[in-house]
Amino acid sequence: MMPAEVDLTVYPDECDAFGHLNQAAFLSLFERARWEVLARGPGMDLFTRSGSWPALRRAVVDFHASALPGDILRFSQTLIHRGRTSFTLRQSARRLRDEAVVATGEFVFVCIDRQGKPVPVPEDLDAFLALRAGEREQAGPARITVNGVSLALEDQGEGIPVLFIHGYPLNRSIWQDQVNDIRGFRRIAPDLRGLGDSDAPDLGYSMATYAADLSSLLDSLGTRRVVLCGLSMGGYIAFELLRRHRERVVGLVLISTRAEADSAEGRKARDQAAGVARERGAEAIAESMLPRLLSPVSQQDQALVHRVRTMIAGAPVPGIVGALTAMRDRPDSSGLLGSLSGLPTLVLAGESDQLIPLDDVTRMHDAIPGSVLKVIPGAGHLAPMEQPTVVTQALQEFLGLLPQ
Repeated sequence: MMPAEVDLTVYPDECDAFGHLNQAAFLSLFERARWEVLARGPGMDLFTRSGSWPALRRAVVDFHASALPGDILRFSQTLIHRGRTSFTLRQSARRLRDEAVVATGEFVFVCIDRQGKPVPVPEDLDAFLALRAGEREQAGPARITVNGVSLALEDQGEGIPVLFIHGYPLNRSIWQDQVNDIRGFRRIAPDLRGLGDSDAPDLGYSMATYAADLSSLLDSLGTRRVVLCGLSMGGYIAFELLRRHRERVVGLVLISTRAEADSAEGRKARDQAAGVARERGAEAIAESMLPRLLSPVSQQDQALVHRVRTMIAGAPVPGIVGALTAMRDRPDSSGLLGSLSGLPTLVLAGESDQLIPLDDVTRMHDAIPGSVLKVIPGAGHLAPMEQPTVVTQALQEFLGLLPQ
């Protein structure tokens, strides 16, 4: 692996009237550092040789400290995501005289040909920027910044992308078996803002916000067509994505979810749960939810119970409260269901789900023209975790019927 650090000097003509390196010059230096790394490695003509060009799709830069004329900045570059046609670089600039970090940025690129169509990322890209396996494990999951929030995600495979949207107050790990075992499709499983390893701001939670985050994430990953697969709150977000981006959705999977908005009693319960989270923390939420999340059979699986309890107890309180608020205020999606005619739709329900009764799921299925309903024996609300093999097989069969 070639060295990915570059030292660049700040010159007076790059500074503003106050003598500080200005933001436009920062972008120029970030770009110069990228080209310098290419020059040291496979050559600046790497992309030309492969018949592609890295078009900048998204740039997010945070400025932490000033840089003055004569300062030497050390730029580091790390490849944090590599998809089929897109890749994301995380760069940082450190002031050598005192080791202060002055700026960090994430840059998403989509490789295109001369006609502007996406093409595969050059294979040589990994050779000079990719993390070694051990370093990648230490660095944690891939991350992409959208709408000012850094989202953690899993991204595996090639083919039509399946966007797995987890529920409350969970994270992307509920899809672990499906992401690992489904074949022939790209599997994208992010942590929603406020949950898992993603950033958890104190404000800014709604179904519209979640949907905007995921739409921007798909843009950053260079994908247009997608299969939506949402569980519980993930289903509510899928409905919001359908309202906003129906043209991008080629398939829909709804698991343990409903279309109706909360009743007055349900909204009151959300507020009460938010109060518990603020006063007693995520552990209290875990203890109150566990008896209703899993089927009686799954409750006997101590390893599974521990896994779910640990997942919920580790959720950030701002994310828990934000999700409860978003669910409380979500719109009713019942009127949307009839318009989904022609969209391949699979509805999955746990036969012992205490949170979303089978009658609610069946009513939703009946309202979606042409949808297929499968009831998962021995499962409660978390069928992908409780009966992973059955759910994975059902998804694989459904996906295999989609037009390619």
